[in-house]
Amino acid sequence: MNTTIGPDDCLLVIDVQNDFMPGGALAVPHGDEVVPVINRLARAFGHVVLTQDWHPVSHVSFAANHAGTQPFQTLALPYGEQVLWPVHCVQGTPGAALHAGLHVPHARLVIRKGHHADVDSYSAFLEADRTTRTGLAGYLREHGVRRVFCAGLATDYCVAWSALDARAAGFAAAVIEDACRAIDLEGSLAKAWQDLGAAGVARVTSAELLKGQG
Repeated sequence: MNTTIGPDDCLLVIDVQNDFMPGGALAVPHGDEVVPVINRLARAFGHVVLTQDWHPVSHVSFAANHAGTQPFQTLALPYGEQVLWPVHCVQGTPGAALHAGLHVPHARLVIRKGHHADVDSYSAFLEADRTTRTGLAGYLREHGVRRVFCAGLATDYCVAWSALDARAAGFAAAVIEDACRAIDLEGSLAKAWQDLGAAGVARVTSAELLKGQG
């Protein structure tokens, strides 16, 4: 993949929120380390989009809403197998807020996902039922975006799903490896990289993208 950043490229910054940080309700190990990397990257992109996980307290993915279950168990739901999570990123709470150190003042759009109580949403493009769209693909097309560079949390869930759906929507896609961190639940990270490679998603680093940038 050509790593020169151009006007038809978009940086998609996924779920850099307090509940995914160390000490948060669903902490991604070393999740806070992505913040300075993303800040550096964002300055090189003219087009940046952010996402926020934005759940009602009654959300179907919360183990607390299913009697007799524990976080990280799986449960068969009408749209498929669902990992049950600790309560996290509840709408309007401090845990759902973007990390205070994230500095992307020129971001053009914030996509909130997971706000439907009865379906989870990892991807920035398509919810877990694989039919409910966020509108991001149409927005990017209208703005002439051809390539989507994904960063944020977590590599093996929301980042991977977003990159795969970007490819499925017809965009070139890449995951910026050092601008992401993973949960790695029962081999989920290795599987994510395998799936991403098979779909033609590139694996790049921030250094490759920032080389030669001002």
